Amino acid sequence: MGSAQAHPASDGASFWNAGHRPTLIAAFLYFDLAFMVWVLLGPLAPIISKDLGLTPAQKGLMVAIPTLAGAILRLVNGVLVDRIGPKRTGAIGQIVVIVGLLCAWFFGIESFEGTLAVGVVLGFAGASFAVALPLASRWYPAEHQGKAMGIAGMGNSGTVLASLFAPMLAKAFGWNAVFGLAAIPLIIVFAIYMTIAKDSPSQPAPKRFAAYLDVLRQADAWWFMLFYGVTFGGFVGLAASLSIYFTDQFALSPIVAGYCTAACVFIGSLVRPIGGGVADKIGGIKTLTFVYGLAAITLLAISTNPSSLVVAMGLFLLVMATLGFGNGAVFQLVPQRFGAEIGVMTGLVGFGGGVGGFYLASSLGFAKQLTGSPAAGFLIFAGLAAIALIGLLSVKTRWRATWGSAAAGVRV
Repeated sequence: MGSAQAHPASDGASFWNAGHRPTLIAAFLYFDLAFMVWVLLGPLAPIISKDLGLTPAQKGLMVAIPTLAGAILRLVNGVLVDRIGPKRTGAIGQIVVIVGLLCAWFFGIESFEGTLAVGVVLGFAGASFAVALPLASRWYPAEHQGKAMGIAGMGNSGTVLASLFAPMLAKAFGWNAVFGLAAIPLIIVFAIYMTIAKDSPSQPAPKRFAAYLDVLRQADAWWFMLFYGVTFGGFVGLAASLSIYFTDQFALSPIVAGYCTAACVFIGSLVRPIGGGVADKIGGIKTLTFVYGLAAITLLAISTNPSSLVVAMGLFLLVMATLGFGNGAVFQLVPQRFGAEIGVMTGLVGFGGGVGGFYLASSLGFAKQLTGSPAAGFLIFAGLAAIALIGLLSVKTRWRATWGSAAAGVRV
């Protein structure tokens, strides 16, 4: 069973004095811009699909591929973080994304297959999750993990930037030019990151590769992957798909659909650190029990295909806020259970979240093509939220009686 690792600051220090603020800021900026480009194909999808003549299933797959690629690459980053450190791992990923975007802009994308290739490159941005969170987390003691992970993880607000600006830039300069324009802020943040980010002096010793497989032999690892597959998977899957949903269901323009998507994503990003803070106070288990119950009910309501844009917006705002809240709560628990394996566990849990997002985004497209409505995709995901709730209730007594009791002063 994993145990909490040593931290450079004492457990009694206040949050802002307990860790390394420049690194926390760098982790947030890196994560924010990485998320901006990770979901870039989502707000551009209505425009790209019109130009390339894509089917609903192709649209769904196009916006889902970056999520799947990011999920797989998070496993790679989880291993690299523990072997070469978070800062170097993050630098490599940022360079790959910047070069890939510049190549996409320079050579141009003219086919569905080309969009999938771009999606794979953007997956390296999604893999930033497995870097930014341990980069920040390793500087903070157990009682501040929820807040530290929440602030670093709030970088998923970068999806707001993509939803707001990508459609407007595409209208002004063409959607292919957006890839080149997106590289500009990435280069600026890369320079900041390399200047102020610093690996914690309490980096764990590199493990044998076989040791990473040992984590998967523990049932708790799979539970965390499922739990994050619902909260983060739902969040990123909706972030990538809502522009398509609003244009298809309510005939909104890509720009207006981007505004609606941005509002939903913003609220989900805003409450992530709040979810981590609440979990610090009342425990992650209590917080997630509320999250999965409300998410299941809201997704069930969305699956009825509300005919009113106002009602649909209200439901999406609620479910995105709920899922964002849950993202912070999951990562209040992970470092307590797997403190010594936080790098690989961040990758594994992030993988689960990415798989959940890939499933939701692609299923909405396939459901639309097969039935004429995305309702089935929402309905099945509501069922997954219910399964997560049942699973959480089944393990909470054991968690509190075993590793939860060992976390002195920290609520689970």
